[in-house]
Amino acid sequence: MQLPGPGVFGPPRDHDQALAVLRRAVALGVDHIDTAQYYGPGVANELIREALSPYPESLALVSKVGASRDRSGGWLPYSQPDQLRRGIEDNLRTLGVGQLAAVNLRLTNEGPPGQQFDDQLAAMIRSREEGLIAGIGLSNITREHLLRALEQTPITCVQNPLNLVDRASMPLLHECTRRSIAFVPFFPLGSAFARTDPVLGNKHVISISQRLNLTPAQVALAWLLGLAPNILLIPGTSSLRHLEENLAVTDGTLDEDAQQQLAAIAA
Repeated sequence: MQLPGPGVFGPPRDHDQALAVLRRAVALGVDHIDTAQYYGPGVANELIREALSPYPESLALVSKVGASRDRSGGWLPYSQPDQLRRGIEDNLRTLGVGQLAAVNLRLTNEGPPGQQFDDQLAAMIRSREEGLIAGIGLSNITREHLLRALEQTPITCVQNPLNLVDRASMPLLHECTRRSIAFVPFFPLGSAFARTDPVLGNKHVISISQRLNLTPAQVALAWLLGLAPNILLIPGTSSLRHLEENLAVTDGTLDEDAQQQLAAIAA
């Protein structure tokens, strides 16, 4: 998401560095890349293809459908069943693959699950049955959406916002953990669109980072990794330095004092 231009729209500021970040990530062992056709639009996928194709067999490319962009970069819903199918096909075309490891159905409405959700899910199931995707994911959902979906199909992963200061998805994480469904927190370091970052700018995070000789991002990512074994992190970056710092995090980075301080943030 950080590879295209400002606002996740248009070409990157530094094309060569964007390619270098992708290649370095895979060289360091990254085997899961999260993307979307509407990042750019098309820009992120085309950068991934240019940098990494032919892809390593171990690399899981995961995308999402349910939104599109207008000519000025505005975000629009694109969530009718036929639109979801076209979105999947657009991802396959721009990434240059015949199948995606998983595609997330990203919801744009905040209502409870109903017939529209069932119709959207049916379109995802058809795409999986036809071999376009190997797994179905859900994004921006409630626990009720997950339970309704599981009545109809296995779910590979769930993408919801979750970070130190936004813990509203914790019950959903617990449900996914109980069912061995991968949970992929987006905005793990705070919203990419916020003017100020309440995670990286939090006084507790800064204090812990200084005491443990970590970056604030490493503190926030280590906290997430320690929550559950099914957490898959997707911290976006267009910086080689930040990439390498993020990948240096392990779930054993934080001591007990740090854990207690971070628990107090939610309180």
